[in-house]
Amino acid sequence: MARYLLRRLAQAVLVVAGVVVLTFVVMRLVPGDPAVTYAGPRATAAQLAQARTELGLDRPLPVQLWDYLASLARGDWGTSLRTKQPVLDDVATAFPASLELVGTAVLVAVLAGLPLGLLAARRGRGGADATVRISSMLAVSAPVFLLALLAQNLLATKLGWLPVAGEYDPELDTTSPLTLFTNVTAVDALVTGNWAVLGSTLRHLVLPALAIAAYPTGVVAQMTRAALLEEAAQNHARLERALGFTRWQVLTRFSLRPALGPVLALLALVFAFSLVNAFLVESIFNWPGLGRYAANAIRSSDTPAIAGVTLAVALAYVLVNLLVDLAQAALDPRVRIG
Repeated sequence: MARYLLRRLAQAVLVVAGVVVLTFVVMRLVPGDPAVTYAGPRATAAQLAQARTELGLDRPLPVQLWDYLASLARGDWGTSLRTKQPVLDDVATAFPASLELVGTAVLVAVLAGLPLGLLAARRGRGGADATVRISSMLAVSAPVFLLALLAQNLLATKLGWLPVAGEYDPELDTTSPLTLFTNVTAVDALVTGNWAVLGSTLRHLVLPALAIAAYPTGVVAQMTRAALLEEAAQNHARLERALGFTRWQVLTRFSLRPALGPVLALLALVFAFSLVNAFLVESIFNWPGLGRYAANAIRSSDTPAIAGVTLAVALAYVLVNLLVDLAQAALDPRVRIG
């Protein structure tokens, strides 16, 4: 297991290094001059030259790349051209809100997708199976921004069941101020016993989380169904049925654990896709996460901030992928042997 972990860590480092180099190249190929954004549109030629010197843009590209890698190694992700703050600080402030949203959506997808896939596999090719398959296909095919807009318009605007936008009621900043520890509002409110903010956050979280959860729920349900049906067709399943176990017992007691391997492998991709989808949903629901920060950075051609967002997403994906690989290895020893 230790050798497997070291091998996966080495692969993760290579992936992150590739993302860093690719991000640097894209930063230099994007149209526009970062010095103009940094110094301002009315800057003189002398001020622009000084800005290029401060940003290191007057150096050869290999030197710029080396300086960028050295800065990252020191924990310096650069300075945002728009906010004039360290990019790492900006990302550390915005990313927890996105993780709160995406984490909730993926949790909903797992809690809903696994039972739906199990139900479809149990019924075979009956009505329940057809319903789950059709619903999953619709959930996977529907654009996330369309689901978000429909949910916002119907459930929030017309019916008034849930808040339209925001992370929580802004009036609570005055009546029930929240003490931040992790910048994950729901967690901080729970830890500090701020029930007013916690309740408001959970209500604001429902619509954007459900919009993001639609796609992963459909994918998890389909993969669970396919993996269970494949396991149910193996020789061990036939033997178990011959010994008197019902189809439901075979699925839940003998087939579910090995079928979780492909589902777990899918979760890393589902997480990354959901994180990207969250950027659109955050704009629609005015959620103060990494998506809003990235949108503002793109509008202002803030290349250090764009690179920081890209690096943060890559690190999150690599970490989740590593955790999924370890979970697979724990469930199935053949994974780490291979």
